[in-house]
Amino acid sequence: MRITTGFKAVGAAVATLMLLAGCQNKASGTSASKSTWSRMESDIISTMDPSKSTDAISGTAINDTTDGLYRYSGTELKPAIATKIVKPTKNGTVYTFKLRDAKWSNGDPVTADDFVFAWRRTVDPATKSQYAYLYSGVVNADAVMKGTKKPATLGVKALDKHTLQVTLEHPIPYFQKMMVNGPFFPQNEKYVKKMGSKYGTQAKYTLANGPYKLTGWNGSNNSWQEVKNPTYWNAKNVHIDQINVTAVKDATTAMNLFQSGKLDDAALTGDQAAQAKTQKDYRGIKQTSVFYLELNEKKVPAFKNTKLRQAMSMAINREEYIKKVLQDGSIDAPTVTPSGLAENPTTKEDFSKEAAQGYTKYTSYNPKEAKALWTAGMQEVGKQNLTLELLTDDTDNAKRSAEYFQNTLEKNLPGLKVTISTVPFKTRLTRSQDGQFDMVLSGWSADFTDPITFLDLFTTDGSYNDGKWSNATFDKLINESQTTYATNETKRWQVMVQAQQLLTQEQGVIPIYQRVQAHLVNPKIQGLKTTPGGTFDLIGAKIKK
Repeated sequence: MRITTGFKAVGAAVATLMLLAGCQNKASGTSASKSTWSRMESDIISTMDPSKSTDAISGTAINDTTDGLYRYSGTELKPAIATKIVKPTKNGTVYTFKLRDAKWSNGDPVTADDFVFAWRRTVDPATKSQYAYLYSGVVNADAVMKGTKKPATLGVKALDKHTLQVTLEHPIPYFQKMMVNGPFFPQNEKYVKKMGSKYGTQAKYTLANGPYKLTGWNGSNNSWQEVKNPTYWNAKNVHIDQINVTAVKDATTAMNLFQSGKLDDAALTGDQAAQAKTQKDYRGIKQTSVFYLELNEKKVPAFKNTKLRQAMSMAINREEYIKKVLQDGSIDAPTVTPSGLAENPTTKEDFSKEAAQGYTKYTSYNPKEAKALWTAGMQEVGKQNLTLELLTDDTDNAKRSAEYFQNTLEKNLPGLKVTISTVPFKTRLTRSQDGQFDMVLSGWSADFTDPITFLDLFTTDGSYNDGKWSNATFDKLINESQTTYATNETKRWQVMVQAQQLLTQEQGVIPIYQRVQAHLVNPKIQGLKTTPGGTFDLIGAKIKK
């Protein structure tokens, strides 16, 4: 899932304070009748359509308001609409889910047909879902996505109102873990068709079946609320009545809002993150999120040269960048797959650590080698000079990051000129998807706890392979991990490690850092858990009066 590269500009700090004051009188509302929690986002919601959401901000709102088959409770995968974690039959190709009695916020029952409709809609090319690729391996999904078969042929059906059956073309070892993601959530067919093109564009055009209902979002505003959903099947374990969410401009504003009691949870970067580490309310949350540079090989053919890509990676001092710019405790990323995501099924060694062995030179600061590779690469592509535009978000943190990369790349790579283009987050997403960039600072957060959630991004036809790097051997290894060795844990692990090592050696994308997000969190909250993706799980959490 795409993530922002910093704090989104949403107006002056005074305006932000006024927005928050309008939502509440005091953080963690102490009223006996209502328990509230106030948090921030770095940008606005882009869409509440589960089939079309691609970013972490919208994804968080969708997860707060919608239940799929499963849901994470902290790091534990637990049943949600499904009554239990099921075991597949027929050699791992058939999943039969029994569904609990649950309701939508309009009173309609949540049925197996809601899943069938949602899954067919997501895979249908007419929907233009960028997450449709996750369905690959479900019977006929690839053919439906290509337009050669109808969505109705997808391997999903309702055996009755409370029984959903999914048939795979081959075993998918991480299939169950994907069920916590929006593209696999149910959608009420009658409601979606009634809303038409308005569906998911404003709070009043959304329907909830999860812990909260969305209110106060008009499609473009900088604050919204999530109020407890009384029809939620597990409402008895939702103890916080309302979540107030505001997009905040920068870390200074975020810290001020926290200290003045206007925020219960503030995410910080830069100087404020460094200051926060000394405070009792500090929480450093290591996330399975990696930020990286993508180089557009289609728009800039010179990037097809491996030496140039390697040179750019070696020209970046990641430790200095983290220490001087981010200052939030993040760690340098030797691979694009984050640490803490998955362990070797036999040795229990971390995937990123194992894959990095012998390959760290490609992501280590070495200006001398960078210059030599750059000079050789430029000769090979027949150029003496190269002018490139670096695309990034229009946030304070993103701007500082871009300036750092601009300076270090120009200093260490002779003949390179870097300009910076700062745009709103949604614009950056659109331009990235449309290939309208030379270089772009991107970020990805794990959709589920398997290395494939990162590696699959960079196959030749990957939906999020914006730089268009292509390697036939890499594609073959990824395909083998998903098909040939899907049920062989050891061999599957080996080919994924090989794929990551190849991606690192080639620097198909340039990994920069894995985020450790600095938070200041009101200690009045109890039972707050963190999911594998680094987001807060509010079910079961309580505000201490």
